[in-house]
Amino acid sequence: MRIYLHTDEAGQEWVAFKMAERGGRGSGGHGSLDKSITLPPDEIFRNLENAKRFAIDIGGSLTKLAYYSTVQHKVARVRSFDHSGKDIENEPLYEITVQEEITARLHFIKFENTYIETCLDFIKDHLVNTETKVIKATGGGAYKFKDLIEKKLGLKVDKEDVMTCLIKGCNFVLRNIPHEVFAYQKDSDTEFRFQTNDPNIFPYLLVNIGSGVSIVKVETEDKFEWIGGSSIGGGTFWGLGALLTKTKKFDELLQLASKGQHTNVDMLVKDVYGGAYQTLGLSGNLIASSFGKSTTADKEFSKEDMAKSLLHMISNDIGQLACLYAKLHNLEKIYFGGFFIRGHPVTMRTITYSINFFSKGEVQALFLRHEGYLGAIGAFLKGAEQDNPNQYSWGENYAGSSGLMSTSPDVYPMQRTRSGTFDMLEMDRLERPLVNLPLLKDPSTYIPDTVDLTDDAMARKYWLTCFEEALDGVAKRAAASQPDSMDALERAEKFRQKYWNKLQTLRQQPFAYGTLTVRSLLDTREHCLNEFNFPDPYSKIKQKENGIALKCFHSVIESLDSLDWEERQFALVKGLLAGNVFDWGAKAVSDVLESEPQFGFEEAKSKLQERPWLQDSYNQWLERLKEGPPHKCALIFADNSGIDIILGVFPFVRELLSRGTEVILACNSGPALNDVTYSESLIVTERIAAMDPIIQSALKEEKLLLVQTGSSSPCLDLSRLDKGLAVLVRERKTDLVIIEGMGRAIHTNYYAAFKCESLKLAVIKNSWLADRLGGKIFSVIFKYEVPCQ
Repeated sequence: MRIYLHTDEAGQEWVAFKMAERGGRGSGGHGSLDKSITLPPDEIFRNLENAKRFAIDIGGSLTKLAYYSTVQHKVARVRSFDHSGKDIENEPLYEITVQEEITARLHFIKFENTYIETCLDFIKDHLVNTETKVIKATGGGAYKFKDLIEKKLGLKVDKEDVMTCLIKGCNFVLRNIPHEVFAYQKDSDTEFRFQTNDPNIFPYLLVNIGSGVSIVKVETEDKFEWIGGSSIGGGTFWGLGALLTKTKKFDELLQLASKGQHTNVDMLVKDVYGGAYQTLGLSGNLIASSFGKSTTADKEFSKEDMAKSLLHMISNDIGQLACLYAKLHNLEKIYFGGFFIRGHPVTMRTITYSINFFSKGEVQALFLRHEGYLGAIGAFLKGAEQDNPNQYSWGENYAGSSGLMSTSPDVYPMQRTRSGTFDMLEMDRLERPLVNLPLLKDPSTYIPDTVDLTDDAMARKYWLTCFEEALDGVAKRAAASQPDSMDALERAEKFRQKYWNKLQTLRQQPFAYGTLTVRSLLDTREHCLNEFNFPDPYSKIKQKENGIALKCFHSVIESLDSLDWEERQFALVKGLLAGNVFDWGAKAVSDVLESEPQFGFEEAKSKLQERPWLQDSYNQWLERLKEGPPHKCALIFADNSGIDIILGVFPFVRELLSRGTEVILACNSGPALNDVTYSESLIVTERIAAMDPIIQSALKEEKLLLVQTGSSSPCLDLSRLDKGLAVLVRERKTDLVIIEGMGRAIHTNYYAAFKCESLKLAVIKNSWLADRLGGKIFSVIFKYEVPCQ
């Protein structure tokens, strides 16, 4: 195993977890270092026993540890029984097994540098393979702690380039973490305005504000250059602030600035001219001279006012410099990072104001949710190049990431109400690369989610309460799904507590993991279930419902085939909608399914809203089928198992195939609620093909293709789909997209625009949402859309 160490000269970030006290060991020449601590327990440093490679980024006050580990967790597998020669009437459709699977995960955690000696002891005891000879290092920390590192670990310190690591880390988070980038909005109800992920991340300007300022132009993954900078940066603010206020700690200095009034110290335009300078278009409240009043005022200025004036002076200088370089190099995206930023509202506010002023609103100051980890991520990637980590896609594990909030109530409580720390981050390696759906009209402006709960306080309150009230039932369902497990109840309670804590965090910090949406709430719940080895709580329900629905397939097809063409088209759509009622994620439905076992396909049809529907473009769809040529290829995103896919989707698929349209049927890669998975769809399709010659022929001739989406979510993000699906969509010249289900077509993609025709269908199974949209429960959404030519 090889270890890579990255440091930068910035640092000064505060630790996000409390350290427990214990007796320390001698430091041998570093007696000022704190030795009376131990490192946090496994809740923070997870999977260390399986760590394969790691890196360390030592800044001026904080060390970031990055390590790669293998994670063993349970996955649900389905396998078709061999029914040859058997009476299968009462046999399950397929076998369900829970197996152990090994996956890869990246962990990032932070330490205060005052604990560096104990940190090195910790690494020696837990991570360092004795065969390792070199530890890669760069920056001030590498030199400052060189002797201590070599003595403690018995390794030779070798340098790694600071800027290369920083850029590699920045590219990684921009590419892999949705809602990584945000703009800061002063005095807004939601201060963090997260940006849409642009698939084209280059070029951009990175302004790293450490002791000084470095400005780097990044053009490609490996092409970047330092184009300028300034000696007036975070160190200037800290140093002058210490001289002016006698305050030595950076965070305390910022706290003073947040309480100050710079107008008591700064000379404004109106102080010089008696008002606004109209001929130059200058506001009277604009700063004419930083600290200008100190030359004339015969009084003492408060520490708070001087700190605020100093902060404005430094920020305005950096903002103007960044704008000039952006204009000079024709760059629109400017990302700010470094210890001067670190999520502090007061610094982000002043930088944002400065950029807006000097660019006349044409350029936006952008910040990164995980900017404190860029160096550590880059150092890890440099050391892992032989494994080619960039060939994979990675996803944030919400269960193990702490988000924009400290997990400790004892550390800097004055900042816990803000966004001041990014203390833990976990990234899971995904099996295959994820890419945009090629049929999106404009991937750079695509927003999956229909409602931003960060903005909508009323919706946020409702959905958080909704998920809280459903939590006991979800935990009960999880425990019941593993009746033979001795510790299922205990694990279910741990899941319940963890997800409850996440919901409370999101009540206080709705921006903790980016834009808060129904999708992110659902995904966080799935991550927490997986964390406690509940990979598929609905597996037995899906197995049973798939078996029941298959027994009805033949009679449903016979009934449809007996209708004339126009009646059949409506019956197919109604069947598709009725099938979508069977959603165990909707409380109104799950209550019915649990209390009325006889509730079936026909009962679901009777629940549907009569036409005209809440959104109703069925007549346009029917006209398209009558007058237009058959579509070349339809891409269908399926929703639920059982009646939904078997009696709703497959008859619809069969009709398209009969028209001469090829069909790509896309199902989730992994389980979520009672959504059908790719592996389940293979078994279901095989059984349907045995009953229906049209399906059988289409499979044989590859006119019906089953693919996985790359997702394990009840919702659908079309910017992160399996690459194989995207390739197939291009190859088959897909000209129709069909999305069904409340999660995929209402909570997400309701406003998604495509290059081709699209059909979005769903039944609203939530009274509050139905009322919001102007309907009632079981109202129908049927949106047929044609792109503008």
